[in-house]
Amino acid sequence: MTAAPDPRRWWGLAVIGLAQLLVVLDATIMSIALPHAQDSLDMSDGSRQWVITAYTLAFGGLLLLGGQVADRVGYKRTFVIGLVGFVVASTLGGAAPTAGLLFAARAVQGVFAALLAPSALALLTTSFHDPVERAKAFGVFGAIAGAGSVVGLIAGGLLTEYLSWRWCLYTNLPPGAVAVAGALIVLRDRRGNTGARLDLPGVLLVCPGLVAMTAGFGAAAERGWGDTAVLGFLAGGAVLLVLFARWQTITRTPLLPPRIVRSRVRAGAYVTMALVTIGLFALFLSVTYYLQTVLRYSPLKTGLAFLPTAVGIIVGATGISARLSHRVPPRGLIVPGMLLAAAGMLLLTGLGTEPAYLSHVLPAEFMVGLGTGTTFMAAIGSASLGVDPRETGIASATLTTAQQIGGSIGVALLNTLASSATQRYESTHRGAEPGPGADVERAATVHGFAVASGWVAALVAVGAVGLGFLIVARAQSTPSPIGPGSMERPGGSSFARRQPPANSGGNRP
Repeated sequence: MTAAPDPRRWWGLAVIGLAQLLVVLDATIMSIALPHAQDSLDMSDGSRQWVITAYTLAFGGLLLLGGQVADRVGYKRTFVIGLVGFVVASTLGGAAPTAGLLFAARAVQGVFAALLAPSALALLTTSFHDPVERAKAFGVFGAIAGAGSVVGLIAGGLLTEYLSWRWCLYTNLPPGAVAVAGALIVLRDRRGNTGARLDLPGVLLVCPGLVAMTAGFGAAAERGWGDTAVLGFLAGGAVLLVLFARWQTITRTPLLPPRIVRSRVRAGAYVTMALVTIGLFALFLSVTYYLQTVLRYSPLKTGLAFLPTAVGIIVGATGISARLSHRVPPRGLIVPGMLLAAAGMLLLTGLGTEPAYLSHVLPAEFMVGLGTGTTFMAAIGSASLGVDPRETGIASATLTTAQQIGGSIGVALLNTLASSATQRYESTHRGAEPGPGADVERAATVHGFAVASGWVAALVAVGAVGLGFLIVARAQSTPSPIGPGSMERPGGSSFARRQPPANSGGNRP
């Protein structure tokens, strides 16, 4: 029998959405402020990346552990603990007198974000059972997950230009306090699976593995793919992740139960989130450099120039996916959304040194945003489909891990491709006599990001075609509660079926 809906579920969505906005926003809010922070704290060019990387590494590397902690402790408790720690670390980072303390504060932010993010999505999943309401809730959440990155760029430019880079971190305090108060009042807790044990060997394999892989992809942007350190990071990370996958099949308390990713729908959702995030972060990086380096935009103007992306994400998530998700199968939203995002990235390959915001950048931003918003919502809705309620946290954490690792790989991949193409262009044209008004350096920069955008467009488009064959779930037109009574059809779709209650161990065969 379906449980009565929580009368405070929509207020809960507001609280969860606010917290999710803070987590996503902090992945990009320091990007535009980074040059100012570097000058203020006397960072070297080689160390400045840790303002961003310390956060994303801790976040992405510890998400699976955060999901397991949420399943064990309870989603509301983990949500509140993660939110409080996140806000405190953010405030300390804003007041940091040295670069080292800022790096440490950003890493601590990532640790608490790894607790906050999976518990937020798990609370959302367990609060809405009616498919129409769930579609609306996931539409709002998907819009926040996608548009939050753009909001971070805008907010970073605004705060840096008119206040200080430190306010990019201080700004989390007021909304964070509101979210904590709201969580204590409106969110309904669920007793954690206290009998479950944490998979500590799994943690010691997957966390360093993900950190090493992310660090390797990040270092490749500066050192090149053939560098010994880069190859060492990537090889070591790959070995650790292979050992982790093997360990998950033999331990009785897996950190990531293999059944979570065996579903074609859920596996497709994770791959989708990674690929779309690669495209979105590629857009951020290439357009940011184009606007500031070539068109000489100010930080605020650069941030505001990304508004079409946010509009596209909101329209795609709430205007398209939220209305169609209970009528159209997931691949009916994911494949067109990814192809649209790929087309937007392809449009950026036509950029030159002349101003082309209205003709190329604006439509590309809107297309990538619209495709991303449409895809995000479908992926989020499919990520925990048919999962035991006690494992919703880990399923949610896996999705967010895919998003973070996808973003890290996307930035590293684009940087490396762009840098190589830029160097080739400069070596070819540097000796030539430049024409009137020509600037080889600016032209090389634009050429590099145009080439990289083309590769990213191809990657996302090929991924869309592959996911069209992988994800074969049907649209849900009737309520189908997520839980032990939800079984999977062959191919990954779910349907309600009566069956005995699950055992308390949480590890059914």
